[in-house]
Amino acid sequence: MNNKDVNKPTVSNTTVTRDLREFDIETHNVYESLVVISKRANQIAANVKEELHSKLAEFASSNDNLEEIFENREQIEISKHYERMPKPSLVAIDEFLHGKVYHRNPAKEQK
Repeated sequence: MNNKDVNKPTVSNTTVTRDLREFDIETHNVYESLVVISKRANQIAANVKEELHSKLAEFASSNDNLEEIFENREQIEISKHYERMPKPSLVAIDEFLHGKVYHRNPAKEQK
């Protein structure tokens, strides 16, 4: 993996029960926190998708035949790696709870 790998932190792949009070500590509003987390998850998903497509583009050829598709083990391993990665929403929640997400609310700043 390269240095820009978004999912370097060890984030659990499983669902974790969370206390909602943890989410409103920084923003004082659970809904605002969820918006921040969802926007960060979308950013992470877009980055991972772009990274995956760039890696898989190396394997694209103009004259694919059925044998080449099934025999490309490296491509299969790359795909399996991305399937095993934690979901973007789990990474975003972990980042938010550990203060790794910068966010601001311009509406609050104007008051």
